[in-house]
Amino acid sequence: MSEREEHSKGGVYSVKGQEFSRDSRYIETRIVAEPRDGTDDYPVVPNRYRLIAAYACPWANRAIIVRELLGLEDVISMGNPGPTHDADSWTFDLDPGGVDPVLGIGKLKEAYEKRFPGYPRGITVPAMVDETTGEVVTNNFPQITEDLYFEWQQYHKEGAPNLWPGELREEMEEVMQRVYTEVNNGVYRCGFAGSQEAYDAAYDRLWTAMDWLEERLATRRYLMGDQITEADVRLFTTLVRFDAVYHGHFKTNRNKLTEMPNLWGYARDLYQTPGFGNNVKFDQIKDHYYIVHTDLNPLGIVPKGPDLSGWDTPHGRG
Repeated sequence: MSEREEHSKGGVYSVKGQEFSRDSRYIETRIVAEPRDGTDDYPVVPNRYRLIAAYACPWANRAIIVRELLGLEDVISMGNPGPTHDADSWTFDLDPGGVDPVLGIGKLKEAYEKRFPGYPRGITVPAMVDETTGEVVTNNFPQITEDLYFEWQQYHKEGAPNLWPGELREEMEEVMQRVYTEVNNGVYRCGFAGSQEAYDAAYDRLWTAMDWLEERLATRRYLMGDQITEADVRLFTTLVRFDAVYHGHFKTNRNKLTEMPNLWGYARDLYQTPGFGNNVKFDQIKDHYYIVHTDLNPLGIVPKGPDLSGWDTPHGRG
């Protein structure tokens, strides 16, 4: 079996056991308040960088949410590729002429290639692009949101949430690691399993974690207690896609999210919080998964269901 790359997420199928394995090699450059000697660090400068993030992509959706939660809209511009793309790159299908109005490019690949000619890996979102050069700075999605909090604090809005509380950092790192490996990536492990054995193992791992989350959220409003943290952002972008695409398209179908009282209430609580639900576009999410993943859905038919109207119903977790 040859390795196949899913360019929108940087994942590959490994040969061993036909199990989905994500390529986690990202551009390590950072944007920091005080660039370190001997590094490729870029300096924090307002109105210099453009966040390229597709609403369809859960990894990019994190950055979109954090940017708004922290009030960075006026110092970091944003461009949004369309939900579908070719095997080569994310594209700016939603913009007039199919061109990003600030960067003047039709494919995000152009920003990658400008800095790294012949860039060898998938063209992924989110990506931070230097508007002054048109070159990609980084696509390291977990580092991007962490740096938006710690390195851009001078530009945070008044009352911005503390997404990385120091007293909870150690436990939060453990929770986020489990959420990433077992849930964020776990749904992909189910969806892109290359054998029944690999799928069965992935399914069991996912639902062990989902049951753990259901139990954890029975005694606290958010993952880390009574305040929203980065951990909640990271879990939310998977939960909000669960019934819409993962349950059917990725075969994660033991339960719907709506059938898990604590997780469903928690997800609605976040969805109804400014910065979260207003940055969810279900039509783009469904178009992306059902049209781009031709190996899973060869005809590209996008289902009309499920009914997603329940996201605005009272959550009862206040």
